[in-house]
Amino acid sequence: MPMRNQDICQSYSGYLLRDVPAEDSELTHVRPTTPMGELLRRSWHPVCLTQQLGDLPLAVRLLGEDLVAYRDRSGQIGLLHRHCSHRGTSLEFGIVSDRGLRCCYHGWLFDHDGAILETPGEPSGSNLKASFNHGAYPAVEHRGLVFAYLGPPATKPPLPQLDTLETLRDQLVPFSLWHPCNWLQVLENFMDPIHTIFLHSDYAEIQLSEAYAARPELHWEEVDGGMICVSTRRLDADYVWVRTNHLLLPNFVQVGTLYEDGKEKNFSRAGITRWVVPHDDTHCSIIGWRHFNEVVPSLLLGDPEECGVDQMDAVGQSGGRSPEETQRNPGDWDVMVSQRPIAIHALEHAGTTDQGVMMLRRNLRMAARGENQAPLPLHEKTGAINTQTQDTVMRVRTPEGTDERQHLRELCKRVTNIIASCGDLEGESRLDRIRKGITSLVAE
Repeated sequence: MPMRNQDICQSYSGYLLRDVPAEDSELTHVRPTTPMGELLRRSWHPVCLTQQLGDLPLAVRLLGEDLVAYRDRSGQIGLLHRHCSHRGTSLEFGIVSDRGLRCCYHGWLFDHDGAILETPGEPSGSNLKASFNHGAYPAVEHRGLVFAYLGPPATKPPLPQLDTLETLRDQLVPFSLWHPCNWLQVLENFMDPIHTIFLHSDYAEIQLSEAYAARPELHWEEVDGGMICVSTRRLDADYVWVRTNHLLLPNFVQVGTLYEDGKEKNFSRAGITRWVVPHDDTHCSIIGWRHFNEVVPSLLLGDPEECGVDQMDAVGQSGGRSPEETQRNPGDWDVMVSQRPIAIHALEHAGTTDQGVMMLRRNLRMAARGENQAPLPLHEKTGAINTQTQDTVMRVRTPEGTDERQHLRELCKRVTNIIASCGDLEGESRLDRIRKGITSLVAE
């Protein structure tokens, strides 16, 4: 075990602190039969962008399993175990057919559900192809992404519907960002809003917008099937910005705009919808959509053309930059990946601003152990899931004689309560009720 408390204040204590303990396998390991791996397998996950499925199969790795995705000539999408059931050749070298995927080695033909359609080397009377099925998983296309379900067939939930996709008229641009590190340290970044001051604003160039440099009051709260993170900032003497990120267990997160302009807005919705998808214990991808609407162009920032496979329209969100550039202007990708292939929680020294990360770990552990009091929305919810993701910029001055930080905390609480009180409403009715509530708050 590493030396800790008795050596923490000693100068030059590197020799005493050399040992690196094991990772928290209960939270970080995702292979079959692991607690987190089985929890993740109860949800749908994006696998790739639709544009990646052309006339060739695509080798993918998901939750520690080697798979191959393809679209046959009829348009049907399939996700199969990568190695042929005949002699183990990789189906990434397979031939996309009118129906299904054909192995290049001996011509066996597999349908999207794993049925073996042809075994051309067998005698005409052989029933070998009917005696077993090849491994396959359900896969569907949705708004430019391919989603798959890797869990027990009997517990397959409906593909999740989100209010921000069903009720808004945003332009949704699919993207994916590969990370050579564990999935959890990537997910945790979204519950750590204090880093936007330092990483994105103070220490190098302004990576998002200047509004992020204001120190926020932070609030985390457990909500149905997940948690919210609320950051409340005073932008100047007149305006306050309240921002809510919404995380749904086990691996979905939605955040507001990337480029806040500081102008008045009332319950402006999502800027990014994404999943952190584990490939295995030491690799993952962020896969989702960038939202473009009337808010984003206000700063003449954000570019749909810069979003796609391993790219997004913000500095430091993917690898591939030069070592010198990443050192002079590190981004999210660099700080997450550099925490080791799997971050070692036992070596951390958490502070007060890490409450959201600790809450996330606690909730994930409870979910993996089956200690939740109710099923997770991503596991069984039918109909649209109401998300709380939003940005609101209000014209509100701090009353004379009132503590500024306390006033921000009170505004945070009231905006959060307004949003929560409309949880039973749907669609435009919910949006109207929330916006009227915030308008009334500002008018007081």
